[in-house]
Amino acid sequence: MAKIAKVGHVVLNVKDTKEAIDWYTNTLGMELMVHDQDMDMAFLSFGSQDHDIALMKAPEGVETGSPGLSHTALMIEGGEPELREMYQRVKDSTGKVEFTADHGMTKSFYCFDPSGNRIEIFFQFLHGEEARTFMRETGAVLDPYELEPSRQ
Repeated sequence: MAKIAKVGHVVLNVKDTKEAIDWYTNTLGMELMVHDQDMDMAFLSFGSQDHDIALMKAPEGVETGSPGLSHTALMIEGGEPELREMYQRVKDSTGKVEFTADHGMTKSFYCFDPSGNRIEIFFQFLHGEEARTFMRETGAVLDPYELEPSRQ
């Protein structure tokens, strides 16, 4: 039986493509591969694929954003120091950090892009069978996680 291997890319509706391109490239460090002016659609890459995220101008009258807890999760290279750096970059760019979380096998923060699309940025510290066992036995965890610098 054929099996899906991974998520290939994500397409997000945005209010303003140029503003979104700026946020995804300058804040998250993505590379703009191409911005098709006629379709007002941009393709961005983290560096290993031709594109990981596509940004498409939402049609007039169409809402953008992520209802409930729907989101796109982006895994960073590294661990807590890199997550703290990304957290600060997002706060400096938009200030739209929603919350932070320790999920038991990942640590993350949730934020919004300029169009209200919810993005989770995380690092994973349990991998492979250890992570699958944790998910089977413990399930979803949403514990507090502090990313703000300590004030001493």
